[in-house]
Amino acid sequence: MIFRVRRYILFLFLVFLLAACTTTGFSKSMDGGTATASSQPSAVPGFADQAITTCPAELANYQGCHTPYTLRQAYDVESLTKQGFTGKGQTVVVIVSFGSPTLQKDLDAFSRQFGLPQSRVQILSPLGTVPFNTQDSDMVGWATETTLDVQLIHAMAPEANIVVMTSPVSETQGVQGLPEFKQLEEYAVNHHLGQIFSQSWAASEATLADQAGQQLIKSYADFYKQATLQDHWTIFVGTGDQGATDFADLNSTKLVNARNVTFPADVPWVTAVGGTTLASSQGATIEHAWSGSGGGFSKFFAQPDYQKALPSSVQAQSGGQRGLPDVSANADPSTGMSFYYNGNWSLTGGTSASTPVWAGLMAIANQLAGHPLGFINPTLYSLAQGAGEQQNFHDVTIGYNNNQSTKGGETVNVKGFQAVPGWDAVTGLGTPKGSSLLHNLAATTK
Repeated sequence: MIFRVRRYILFLFLVFLLAACTTTGFSKSMDGGTATASSQPSAVPGFADQAITTCPAELANYQGCHTPYTLRQAYDVESLTKQGFTGKGQTVVVIVSFGSPTLQKDLDAFSRQFGLPQSRVQILSPLGTVPFNTQDSDMVGWATETTLDVQLIHAMAPEANIVVMTSPVSETQGVQGLPEFKQLEEYAVNHHLGQIFSQSWAASEATLADQAGQQLIKSYADFYKQATLQDHWTIFVGTGDQGATDFADLNSTKLVNARNVTFPADVPWVTAVGGTTLASSQGATIEHAWSGSGGGFSKFFAQPDYQKALPSSVQAQSGGQRGLPDVSANADPSTGMSFYYNGNWSLTGGTSASTPVWAGLMAIANQLAGHPLGFINPTLYSLAQGAGEQQNFHDVTIGYNNNQSTKGGETVNVKGFQAVPGWDAVTGLGTPKGSSLLHNLAATTK
């Protein structure tokens, strides 16, 4: 299950809004094909001039609230949007448990609110479905997760196609739900459903250390290597919301009282996405590390080649292991984007919000390139070297991901990592300067 505690907090926040606010109730077809280029994009009629900077009235008390427009502005994507680079012709595939019965209705309301093009989500369930129970907090949590994933992708890449693939089994910790998710991913690749995965789910490395866990991890890593290098998919995975640690047990009730990261963000073939706090002050954007941003060094995977050029200070921390995250985006619920679920407005949060931001950006990069870019990590790290860092990334240098909290009656005090100039184990290389980064990514990825 995607970051159980984050989804639970999000649900509580939604309940608060239901009690405090009077809510307002309130296409494009998909071909499901491989991503293709739009060689001469044109501005989207009635869309390029949209500059909605105000969140719905229900969220008026939340000063940090973002709209799709302000989020695209913050990451310098709006200039591309106005030129018609909106992810058109590209498809992002989202892997979740259960899905949401109100997904399309909610997306339609979201699009109307912010002047976005209407988009028809394709929902596929090749493993079957189970009846949706509105009294089941796990199912409701997955429904809100599915909704925010889809709406954030649509916010960043308003003309990208979105395929949601649902599993009838809840992914939690350990191997639970992971075989089913892998089957869905394999189905997506084998049936050429798109070229980008957005995956806002994770299992703690601490719950996958046994033989069954290690076997499954190897099978995933082998599949991801093939999917990225041979089939040219790009895979974005959130790093989790427990800072420098994660859960110790299969029920997600206790935390490891030591540094710990999550799978599959630890796999070298995925692009691991951490979190920041994206705030505004007197017209200026201020961004620092979000304390919940998962980050650290894997116990399962060695340092990949693309991280071996990182400075000696990082090498001393890494112990020769894979570091994460690779990149970041806004994940703090207090500065989240507004999204619409089942008749109510709320705020997004967690690295399950920053991950679909990058998936949307990737749809634009593929459109710019005219072909799927596939495995982008070596290029990302190359573009962050020397003068390229300031050109392509917002280098986040303030904040940390310590975790001092009590769960399951036990208190943990885990010293995390500090955001510093260059790559760090809180925000990775930083957040995107979209126009420059996506053009350079499209031009230099082989």
